[in-house]
Amino acid sequence: MAIDGFGTTEFQLVLLRRMADFQPDLVAAAAARLGASRADQREANKRWQAMIRSSRFPVGARRFGAVLGPPERRLTRRIGDLTCTAEQWALPLWPELRYEVLLGPGGGPAWQEWLVRAEGAPPPALRTLADLTPWSCVVADLAAAFPPATPREGSAPTRWQLDFTAPDLAGTPHRATADFTHGLLQEVRPAGTVTP
Repeated sequence: MAIDGFGTTEFQLVLLRRMADFQPDLVAAAAARLGASRADQREANKRWQAMIRSSRFPVGARRFGAVLGPPERRLTRRIGDLTCTAEQWALPLWPELRYEVLLGPGGGPAWQEWLVRAEGAPPPALRTLADLTPWSCVVADLAAAFPPATPREGSAPTRWQLDFTAPDLAGTPHRATADFTHGLLQEVRPAGTVTP
């Protein structure tokens, strides 16, 4: 399904655009797999920004349904005293992940949008800092591997950070900060250093 020729491929290009700030080479390779040029990436982002600013474009999960089709899964989540809904879509670039939109009670506004591990997909083996390569995991994977990880806001709405402690290959623990874009790991750096 697509709206005015804007579908899954174009949506993936929009996600890649923010990841290019951290991982331009991975983004270029992913765009090539989609058969997209840099001009295609710019055009997809320009069209997405125009659509989400339009008063006629759907809001909440309906926005994503308009370009990605019906969700693959719809889940109920309890957050404190609230009952929320999570809707998930498969994206070809990341077959082991799903794009998830968390909606407020009663199908209200979208509270969070990000990539999560697909149900049944095995989590990556994360034992040391060396295992934390770009695009190797999502927020929940890292948090589960190195508790207690402390979440922090990122430098933009599509970004998240986790502060955590993990060993190097010699077993020496190090404090570090992981940067995520759309929920996917982009880089790990020593705690206290600045993001791009």
